[in-house]
Amino acid sequence: MTGTLETRASGESDTPDRCPSAFPYWQAKARPGVRRVRGLIRAVTGFDILPTDEQARALCNDLYSGDPTAERFVDEVYHGDLGPQAARALLERALTEGIDSVPEAPDAMKALFDEFETVPEWVQPELVEQGAEIWRRWGTMLFSFAGAETLEIYTESAVATPLSLAGGYAGDNALRRFLETSRFWIDVSEPGALLAAGSRGRATALKVRIMHVSVRARVAGHPEWDAAKWGLPISQTYMLLTLIAGSVTPGLALWTLGYHTTPREIRALIHFQKYMGYLLGVRTTWYPETIGDSVRTLLTTVVSRSYDSGEYGKELIESYPQAFAPREGHRGLALLRAKYNFRINSVYSAMFMSPGTRRKYSMPKVLPWILIPVVRFPLITLMELARRFVPGVGTLHEKIMVVHRENWYRAQMDGREAQFDASGALRR
Repeated sequence: MTGTLETRASGESDTPDRCPSAFPYWQAKARPGVRRVRGLIRAVTGFDILPTDEQARALCNDLYSGDPTAERFVDEVYHGDLGPQAARALLERALTEGIDSVPEAPDAMKALFDEFETVPEWVQPELVEQGAEIWRRWGTMLFSFAGAETLEIYTESAVATPLSLAGGYAGDNALRRFLETSRFWIDVSEPGALLAAGSRGRATALKVRIMHVSVRARVAGHPEWDAAKWGLPISQTYMLLTLIAGSVTPGLALWTLGYHTTPREIRALIHFQKYMGYLLGVRTTWYPETIGDSVRTLLTTVVSRSYDSGEYGKELIESYPQAFAPREGHRGLALLRAKYNFRINSVYSAMFMSPGTRRKYSMPKVLPWILIPVVRFPLITLMELARRFVPGVGTLHEKIMVVHRENWYRAQMDGREAQFDASGALRR
């Protein structure tokens, strides 16, 4: 997988070019307004805000592409005669003791582990670890930013419909699923987690991969899903966008809060996310490996939006900040923590959603709490400067952030554990 266009061994690249109707990139690219903005920016800066036509075709085609190796495993094992509980038990054994310890493993499971355990030649371990270190030092800020930035794409049915059908990020389940995702972020960014055989981070990544495939299969067969409009649920392209949302997007956007991430560090984040994506089954025809190409990929999605998610998107967007609100039974410190989390995540939702999108939904008021990031900005900037230029401060800061994110997670989970369950039924 490189920054150039790849030919798939499976022959998927031989299929005709196609693009879902609710992702109208080619029509959007031809609109006078988009052409004017594109031309002006290119004339002033030399930067083209959109990818080449060849790259754009790859992104559009991959809206119909999935994860054949993991799909075979889920179809033949999880949804086959063995059943989800027995399949989960086999998976846990293989992750803990190695696939060789499971001689009865079906062929589909052996093929999945063979692919999963093969480290591609392009992987640079030092960059993978540097990217993970950046996630660790961001602490819970990564969680808050990721939750807030995702709200903007919930306007699209291609994203909102699978999440609404699965029910994880909707209504009362929103906090539980968000915390489960936070557990994933913690596990995969532990030191050496992605490259250490048998690590919890690798195990969590494979469980999430299987969960995605299971949801994809159920949603694709649901009467509400329209492949002509949206392509494949949880497609390769949208998984790629999620990886960019964990690298280039926070690397640039968090400067507004005082966090300093250099271009070299963002490139390390891109590589970290690329390998994490490999473990998650991301096999795109074209993978953007530079900051510029990542930005162009994001803007391809921005100009192609349909704003068609309706009530499904509304439920997902409005559920997110409310998930942190105090609940019945909160007292003392737990109540104060919930009040703060509710207010600060409402603020971040306002900061990282476009005003035009936000005004369409019923979102919590942010005054006067919007002043919190303003007051914190010089303090965070001072810490970032000390981390970069004072010996020993960076190591201490990272340790504090790691302890803080784990304590935050445990307090929010209140004794529960993340399950990453691939066997759950759709809620309707």
